[in-house]
Amino acid sequence: MSTVPVKLLTVVAESVLADRLTRAILAAGALGYTLSPAKGVGARNLRSSSLGGDNVRIEVVAVAATAGKLLEVLVTEWFPHYAVVAWLTDIEVVRGEKYAGPRVS
Repeated sequence: MSTVPVKLLTVVAESVLADRLTRAILAAGALGYTLSPAKGVGARNLRSSSLGGDNVRIEVVAVAATAGKLLEVLVTEWFPHYAVVAWLTDIEVVRGEKYAGPRVS
């Protein structure tokens, strides 16, 4: 079995941001994402909304250049204004061509 090295971008944010954040992730070049509920406590424990609610975890598998661009968008446009955390992980995937081509509508 052959694998291809790619990046996993993981983002944890307030659930109220999920739609806007996933649209921004796709607009920045991601070919797809996985969204799931997340719970936890962080150092800031702040929310941009008084609505409360849980967090979401968004995972994006992408080639290094795309993952870097996505992280830069988060750092410059989202981190200053919202309770968002993100990290990159080196991973290897089977069928790596799925993460390098244009998005299919």
